[in-house]
Amino acid sequence: MSKQYVPLAADIVRLVGGKANIIEAYHCQTRLRFALKDEDAVAVDELNATEGIAKTLSKGGVFQVVVGMHVKDVFDEIERELGDLSANATADDVVAKGRRTNIGSAVIEFVSSVFQPLIPALSGAGMVKALLALLVVLKVVNTGSQTYALVNLFADAVFYFLPILLAFSAAQKLKISPILAAAVAAMMLHPNWVALVTKKEPVSFFEILPFPLVNYSGAVIPIILIIFAQYYVERGLTRVIPKSVNLVFVPMLTFLIMGTLALGVLGPVGSILSGYLGSFFTFLSTNAAWAPALLIGATLPIMVMFGLHNGIAPLGVVQLAQTGKESIFGPGALVSNIAMGAASLVVAFRTKDKKTRQIATAGGITGLMGITEPILYGIALPKRYPLIAAMIGGGAGGLYAGLSQAHRFATGSSGLPAVLLYIGDNSLVNMINIIIALVISGLVSAVLTFVLSFRFEKPATEPTARTGGAVLAPSGRRSVAAEAAGSGTTATLVRTESVELAAPCAGTVMPLAQVSDPVFASGAMGPGIAVEPSESVIVSPVSGTIAVAMKTGHAFGIKTDDGAEVLVHVGIDTVTMKGEGFHGPLAKGTRVEAGQPLVTADLEAIRAAGHPATVLVVVTNGPKDAPVEQLAGGAVSAGAAIAAVAR
Repeated sequence: MSKQYVPLAADIVRLVGGKANIIEAYHCQTRLRFALKDEDAVAVDELNATEGIAKTLSKGGVFQVVVGMHVKDVFDEIERELGDLSANATADDVVAKGRRTNIGSAVIEFVSSVFQPLIPALSGAGMVKALLALLVVLKVVNTGSQTYALVNLFADAVFYFLPILLAFSAAQKLKISPILAAAVAAMMLHPNWVALVTKKEPVSFFEILPFPLVNYSGAVIPIILIIFAQYYVERGLTRVIPKSVNLVFVPMLTFLIMGTLALGVLGPVGSILSGYLGSFFTFLSTNAAWAPALLIGATLPIMVMFGLHNGIAPLGVVQLAQTGKESIFGPGALVSNIAMGAASLVVAFRTKDKKTRQIATAGGITGLMGITEPILYGIALPKRYPLIAAMIGGGAGGLYAGLSQAHRFATGSSGLPAVLLYIGDNSLVNMINIIIALVISGLVSAVLTFVLSFRFEKPATEPTARTGGAVLAPSGRRSVAAEAAGSGTTATLVRTESVELAAPCAGTVMPLAQVSDPVFASGAMGPGIAVEPSESVIVSPVSGTIAVAMKTGHAFGIKTDDGAEVLVHVGIDTVTMKGEGFHGPLAKGTRVEAGQPLVTADLEAIRAAGHPATVLVVVTNGPKDAPVEQLAGGAVSAGAAIAAVAR
């Protein structure tokens, strides 16, 4: 086995602060990822200057070291260097890391990551309720019928047993037993406990510890507190009980300890906190119903840039679980996205630059469907005036949504299809109000963008790409001759070799510089192109052999017959999904032709997990500054030629 990466691995471990500073290490297709106790201990400048490292960055509490397509080989050596890290991930380290990285950010990241896996279930249950409400309005189903009761049961089960689902998800995040956590949550929903609560007679444990009578169906805060405490209990028991008997005694003692804490202490405390939060929601709905939708509608693009929306969205889920309806995040997010989509479409109409028009048109359509990252980074931020117009439009629509107290009955996407989530209470009033809010938002944003465009839109100049001192014409892949003005001589630039890339999926083409990941956008991994997908089948952009295939199915390295190495990366930071949502990936060593399916990706699951679903195609073994000729723009089908990269 080759040992060529042993020195690099040793240097990386040393420069990130040594083994003692590493809580967890893993990798994606191009990057090593470290959860560290103290990022201040990292020698960033020395790492960036180390041969074999393209770039370093810190994102979301994870320190990333970009090494390229040979990351698996480097990681194997790092694993040998590190050995077992389980002793490093102590609770004290986690708490200390949270303090250093801002405790608020740590809490937001934890809560949002716990809720993200539940979004499909919550969304599905809400849509069932919306369908049921529509059937009642249309007089297809009677509220007193057994059919109504059964369909309502289909939806309510998710919310009733929400503590069990949250317990399982939180335990996965904390890396304790999800089954034990779910079992503890089930104790709180057991029919015997529900019967004791219903009887309203005092309950005490061993006639000493009183158990307050609380109904925990649909509870959110209590179960999060309980599972966080279970982390310490379970880890502590695992350390002190001999391994030969811990399979029996750890679960037994966990149930006894956590059952007592859940019903006697933490559950009641969490219930009190939930009561305060419920009072807050009630206060907002009666005294400032306009505020959440207005603030989210006006500021969501800025919040997305800094990740702040991840702290607000879970509040909406809590409100939905407590009250059956949500107005904290959903209405504002929906009107904001529609405002962004409208602004982008007006830019497409007003701009004279063909490339900008393509990006704005495609981005406007995806924005109306609830995906605004291409607009935000490709149009709104570079031009500024569409961002200002969209924020004003989003605020105007949000104000109406708030004043009309429009609320949704499920979580889901924040695009035009989401209006169905506002059907509930056996009425269409909320859906009508949110549609009016969307019209206001879109019109205000469109008009302002149109007016501002007369001041800020500049006539476009014909783009040229330069290599050295010569001009590379758009025909790129052939020899290009240009007559030197007045000289009678001919200047010729010949591109001797290029890699033609096909679309890895159906969707909207976008330049690599506009993706939301700074490593890919900067070209640190090499030149390429990206597609915002509209279909889930991901195909090979070239013909060749799969040289690298991530077990998670989110990334592939393909070597062409001409020796080009092409990276296909599905989504941003999707390595953290650990394969969830990726189905049927091809294996390493498989021969593929351009257009042949590589993997099927669940786009909704990727987005629900908080990741952009953008598919990236990068040539990793050529010059980092090689010209990229975009052969197609806007909407494309899978397998269509979209770019040629010089080598």
